[in-house]
Amino acid sequence: MEWMVWTLPTALFFGVIATGLLGMTIWEVVSPTIERKGFLPISTTRGDRFFIGLLTSAYIHLVVVGFTDISLWLALGVSIVWMAILMRWG
Repeated sequence: MEWMVWTLPTALFFGVIATGLLGMTIWEVVSPTIERKGFLPISTTRGDRFFIGLLTSAYIHLVVVGFTDISLWLALGVSIVWMAILMRWG
């Protein structure tokens, strides 16, 4: 049986996702969310926007890896900016 190798980048990736989910849970308990409509074509909660942001960030990285020679650091920067915009105005 082979086991998954936890490299530092892999551990950091999953740690950041887990920390984000924990932070969103605490935020929801302290201040329950209200559905609102921003620039997205649907009414969303904070959790919805966080999930959409994670998915689109993954797609940004897949496009960069699959179709360009751009550095993944740039894709990470774009993803962070996109997530901030989405969480604030989405």
